[in-house]
Amino acid sequence: MLDRIRSRFRRKPSVKTLSPDNIPQHVAIIMDGNGRWAKSRGLPRVAGHHSGMKAVKRVTMAADRLGIKYLTLYAFSTENWKRPKSEVDFLMKLPQEFLAIELEELIANNVQVRMMGYKEGLPSHTLQALETAIERTAGNTGLVLNFALNYGSRKEMMDTVRQLCQEAAEGHLQPGGLTEADFEARLLSGGMPDPDLLIRTSGELRISNFMMWQLAYSELWFTEVYWPEFSEEHFLEAVSEYQRRARRYGGL
Repeated sequence: MLDRIRSRFRRKPSVKTLSPDNIPQHVAIIMDGNGRWAKSRGLPRVAGHHSGMKAVKRVTMAADRLGIKYLTLYAFSTENWKRPKSEVDFLMKLPQEFLAIELEELIANNVQVRMMGYKEGLPSHTLQALETAIERTAGNTGLVLNFALNYGSRKEMMDTVRQLCQEAAEGHLQPGGLTEADFEARLLSGGMPDPDLLIRTSGELRISNFMMWQLAYSELWFTEVYWPEFSEEHFLEAVSEYQRRARRYGGL
């Protein structure tokens, strides 16, 4: 409802209306609502996941055209293993299908593919598709398309704490001199800047164990639109809203 009200009173954003000097460097997206989108159309949940791949393509190309440097997509969480096996099996096939169709175009557009998550437990066909894409795009210098797959922020932070404790026990660092930069460098997102903007679709208002350290000062934008319906126009609206906000980081 709020999205519809806003759209009536605002001019729809376009690439031309956005300020080129205030484009977010890193956008993260929680792609939510695939199952509900399918259910609303009398389709099985997996049909929603399949349609969601088209939204991934739309948003990736839109981010690339805007000059965004990093796009992180929450594709599968460490909690998603609790879903029915048939749905999990289908989700594990999607990276292979998506990359089989889109990889050549991603390469042509200088997009670099990365994965942020835990390889343990992922099927070999899923890993092989991702590792092939990562290897073939490693030299690309454009948009970084980062798939958060089998990712969970609490596990990420606990693993980072364990690593730091181990390094301290071995004498490689002094706990008293530990900095935020030391912690960030050991996170799965190490080497990437924190997201400037988080988008979540489907009307849910939470971050669901996603990049909790990295999102400390991110701008949050929520929409009721289900992920399969998420268009370039919606993406531009989110960036436009980001540009209207003042980021103070605790200052004035």
